[in-house]
Order: sequence, then structure tokens, then C-alpha cells
Amino acid sequence: MAFTVERSQLVAALHGMSNSSLSPGASGNASVRTADGGMLISASGQLAGNTRPGDLVYIDSDGDIPKNQRKPSSEWRMHWQVYLDHPEAGGIVHCHSRYATVLACQRRAIPAFHYMVAIAGGDSIPCAQYAAYGTQELSDYVSTALQQRRACLMANHGQIAYAADPLRALALAKDIEELAANYYLSLQGGEPVILNEAEMADVLSRYADYGQQNQA
Repeated sequence: MAFTVERSQLVAALHGMSNSSLSPGASGNASVRTADGGMLISASGQLAGNTRPGDLVYIDSDGDIPKNQRKPSSEWRMHWQVYLDHPEAGGIVHCHSRYATVLACQRRAIPAFHYMVAIAGGDSIPCAQYAAYGTQELSDYVSTALQQRRACLMANHGQIAYAADPLRALALAKDIEELAANYYLSLQGGEPVILNEAEMADVLSRYADYGQQNQA
């Protein structure tokens, strides 16, 4: 079976998405970029927690779907567009996590109410414009919202996050959900205090080498 390592990573991420209850039922999907410029993505209607390596759908470097496979997720165009426009993306997780979806249904971006908003790559977590699921229009809106960001909300839909590989994308999606929950709860007591541009610039500069272990 081709792309054994990538399949293993993606199955682990899908199982992790299910175990963490980030997306109910068969909602949500995930993908991984393959070495030949294509991608593997979860199948349409497949329960994430039941996914096996052979269930994944391969899409080649031209965006064509070879025959004799399962039907790919209806959101495959969105994943494909993100890989095209964001060469640093190696894995993508899209889910309907509870609080991110609540904010997305209000079409709210997440502002700099907490310094960890910077984990998505900027001083806010934007909300992409609404379009019907599975469409090229939605794919374009999401990819645009991800300019200089690694995650965003999707209006009346959910959230999407990308990273170097699917497991890191899953970890980021979990962080986005926690931030969404905290922001939503903060709104219950009034508008939270928002960090200013200078304060977030300082945080972003600190995040530039966050997690790097080697000392000079």
C-alpha cells in the first residue's frame, strides 16, 4: 500500500479527533499531503474512529481521483485548495467542535482576548465567509482566511487547522476549540479585555522560537 507512513499518521489523527469528541458522528475530515504532491483524505461518511489505512482516498497531484477507491470527503476541494495556496501545510484537520462552531454560527472571529490566540499565527483567529459545504467557493473563502494564519473558523460550519502533519494539525484544532470555549465564556460576563497590537506583536515574536529545544 502506497504512502504507508502518511496513511498511518492520518489514521492516528482521525482516531484522535474521534477520541477527543472534536466532531460528532461522521462530521469532520482530515488529510495529509503526499510526497508526490497529491494528498490522502478521509472517505465520505466514514466514522473517524473506525477509519483504517485502506479507507483513505488518494487524490493525485493534478487533483484527479483515481478509480476503485471510496468516495472522498465532500470537503476534499477545500483541503486541496489549502495545500495549493499554503505550501507549508502538511496535514489538515477540519471539525465541528462545539464552541468553535457556536462562534462560527455567530460569524465571530476570535480576537486577542488571550495571548494564546497567537498559536494560530496572528493576532486573531478569523472567521471565513459562508458558502455551501463542498463547493469551490467555500474552498476559496477558507484559503483566503488562512492567509498568515494556520487556523480559522468557518461561518455557520466549524473550524479548520493545518500544520506540518495531521497529528500536529489535530493538536492545533484542540487548542482552537479551547480558545473558542474560553472566549465564548468570557463573553457571558461582558466583553473581555483585548490585548493591543504591541502586546500581541511581543507574543508573536516570542512564539517564533516556541518549543525549540536547542540552546545556542
